[in-house]
Amino acid sequence: MDPTTKARDLRRMKSLATGLLLLAAVIFLASRWWESADGPVWISYVRATAEAAMVGALADWFAVTALFRRPLGLPIPHTAIIPTKKDMIGDSLGDFVGENFLAEDVVRDKLARVEVATRVGDWIGQPANADRVTAELATAARGVVTVLRDEDVQAVIEQVLVRKLMEKPVGPPLGTVLEGILSDQSHHRLVDLVIDRAYDWVSQNQEMVLRVVHERAPSWSPRFVDDLIADRVFLEVQTFAWAVKTDPAHPLRLAVDRYLDEFAADLQRDPETIERAEKIKHQIVGHPDVQKFIGGAWGVVKGLILDAAADPSSELRLRVRDGLLSFGRRLSADAALREKLDGWLADAAGYVVRHYRGEITTLITDTVSRWDAEETSRKVELQVGRDLQFIRINGTVVGALAGLAIYAVSQALFG
Repeated sequence: MDPTTKARDLRRMKSLATGLLLLAAVIFLASRWWESADGPVWISYVRATAEAAMVGALADWFAVTALFRRPLGLPIPHTAIIPTKKDMIGDSLGDFVGENFLAEDVVRDKLARVEVATRVGDWIGQPANADRVTAELATAARGVVTVLRDEDVQAVIEQVLVRKLMEKPVGPPLGTVLEGILSDQSHHRLVDLVIDRAYDWVSQNQEMVLRVVHERAPSWSPRFVDDLIADRVFLEVQTFAWAVKTDPAHPLRLAVDRYLDEFAADLQRDPETIERAEKIKHQIVGHPDVQKFIGGAWGVVKGLILDAAADPSSELRLRVRDGLLSFGRRLSADAALREKLDGWLADAAGYVVRHYRGEITTLITDTVSRWDAEETSRKVELQVGRDLQFIRINGTVVGALAGLAIYAVSQALFG
């Protein structure tokens, strides 16, 4: 309920409890008067019942009121408990939460029973939910990119990334990467592509071979001899290119592999090769076109992110959505993955409550300590005061019944 409704209900319950007290007082006065005027015998039972009801109502009114303020404004000890003990209550509440809700074994047990990985997998594996998460991620990405100042991001790119690139030698990392590529033989596809293009170029440029032979031939050489030589040269070149293309163990291919192996090793260990790689790196980074690209890199990336995030059919959003669906389905089907994810969550939660429980509970105590005492009392009364009024009502009813029973027993014994 909203605060206005709570306040209205609290006033209504207070009026009801007070009305019962006044009703008991009226009945007591009327019955006492009738009793003094030689009324019937049963009127004494009514008077005793009303009297006990008033006592019970007053006692519980005092108890409930003493929680929030001083009854009738009198400085009675141990009253206005919430305003005067506000900080102590906040500390106790923080300790209670820390010991009973933020204990590591409690958190781990709760996470184990919740089965977070299973719930996440089932939920995120549904297309509608994956679309929703993707849209939220896109909104968050747009927000982050928009909030970031372009000059700050550009400064980070230029002063951190580029500077780090310039400070560290590029040769050894490149040599390590090239060595890994060579060990996997991934470079063979590139070599095949180059050789195929070379063979196609040779096959398509026979006229150029003839022209070169004619231009280099002696002036006294007969034309038909030049044509024969050019044809022979072209045929040999084409045959050699075909052999390299079709034979995976061709000496030229093996020579390329040996050269690349040696080059990868030199990039990592040969000072001269490393120095040459550094010079090339500086030449590339210092080139005007590269500097221009670095200067506008963030603008390009920012535009790509904003465009991709805004378009529901963009490749980026589709890939994110498909990735979420795939991850959700895998979580639902793979028990080992669910167990591993639940273990990570439990370890992370355990670490947080183990090292930061004090800081978390301090949030409660600090918040309560900053509250105004009177305002705190009003807030608490607004939340629980309606239920506390039932104590007053019950006190009135129970007091009336107890008074009637006590009076009836006393009359039976001593009347």
